[in-house]
Amino acid sequence: MKTWHSLTACLIVAANSACATDLMDVWRAAQLHDLDYIAAISGHEAGTSKQAEADALWRPKVQFTGTAGRMSADTSTQGAQFSAPGLGTNNGVVFNTSINNGSLERWALSARQPLINRELLSQSRQLNLNGEASELEWQFARQSLILRSAQRYFDVVMAQESLSVLQRQERSVEKSLGEIKLRFQLGDVPVTDSHEATARIDAIQAQVLSAESDLQLKLAALADASGLATDKLSVMKPAGALPGTGKTLDEWLGEASQNNPELRIRQTRLAIAREEAARYGVLASPSLDLVGEVSRDHLAGTGDFGTASNTSRNTLLGVQLTIPLYTGGYRSARQNESLALAEKTLNEYDRTRQQIALQTRSAWLGMTVGSRRVDALAASLKSNEARLAATRLGHKVGDRTTLDVLNAENDAANARLSWMQARITLVMDRLQLAALAGQLGEDQLQGINNTLQAVESD
Repeated sequence: MKTWHSLTACLIVAANSACATDLMDVWRAAQLHDLDYIAAISGHEAGTSKQAEADALWRPKVQFTGTAGRMSADTSTQGAQFSAPGLGTNNGVVFNTSINNGSLERWALSARQPLINRELLSQSRQLNLNGEASELEWQFARQSLILRSAQRYFDVVMAQESLSVLQRQERSVEKSLGEIKLRFQLGDVPVTDSHEATARIDAIQAQVLSAESDLQLKLAALADASGLATDKLSVMKPAGALPGTGKTLDEWLGEASQNNPELRIRQTRLAIAREEAARYGVLASPSLDLVGEVSRDHLAGTGDFGTASNTSRNTLLGVQLTIPLYTGGYRSARQNESLALAEKTLNEYDRTRQQIALQTRSAWLGMTVGSRRVDALAASLKSNEARLAATRLGHKVGDRTTLDVLNAENDAANARLSWMQARITLVMDRLQLAALAGQLGEDQLQGINNTLQAVESD
């Protein structure tokens, strides 16, 4: 049923049998083709492993080592005491062993469980914070893609509108030029009217060529980001009532300071930088580990005293305290570096906070003032179109010159473009305001999408 509804909608909004492309179409397509967004997906996937890495730091580390090779060993003990049942006790005994180029077999199974380790704690916290930053960067990437998709979409709308207005002007001036030439032959108008119309049409034709090039570039940028073919793109322009801000400026500023993804990323990076400095503090130096090991060494061969072998087995279970006494100044140097970088990150956070507040204020003002500006420009457009109609009528009866008509047409065209640009700016300010507050998603984009209507053919 949904498919039939979509098909019906396409048939209604497009008389040329090509379904109009709305914002949601571009957004969904961009998720599969926008290169920045695809890179963000890979970054998010990498970030999801940070929590597992942090947990792994506190789990036991078990390793097995095995060694095989050739080895020689000579030992000499003098002044030893020897005693055995039935042999009595002898002092000054000498023990000598010798194995020349013997066969060595050695293996060891060891385990280490961290118990107290401030440096390890900082590392695990950094990994968790990096995981949080990855989620925030993912949210920021999604919002950025929505904004980029909308901006590219409305760039095409504006370029298309500019071209359409210029083409209408071109047709109108061509029509006027034909009428002027005819009236000149009848002696109703001076030759200067023909020259003025010719000069104006030459200028408009140059503008049309420039507008055509600009439209092709805007279409190519949208197609590259969305994967949609340029000949399949039939954009829609904002026409319905736009959603308002819904909140006061202070409320938007408060939400931006709490929820803005970029600002929260900065906060997370600041916490990571501070944990890096804590890794090299005095309290982070000692560590306590639970350790265990089972090992066996076996050396066999011939030596100076005949065939010989030596086997040793060791078992260890205990705790190990490690306190670095001197590292050549490395730890203190790293701590100083980390503290300086943390201060730098703090300054960057403060700067970003100011920028976010300023951008939020700008977007809110753009919304509140922009809606009134759109209404004013709509009234201006209506007045300019009425003036154009009156000027054309005056020209027909000889009360207005050709230059008056051309100027009136130019003013009406500029008024239409200014009105459309103001509507697009208002839409983008609304999306930007939601993004700054960390609220931009498909629901907000759908709300804007509902205000679009198919472009009527000239």
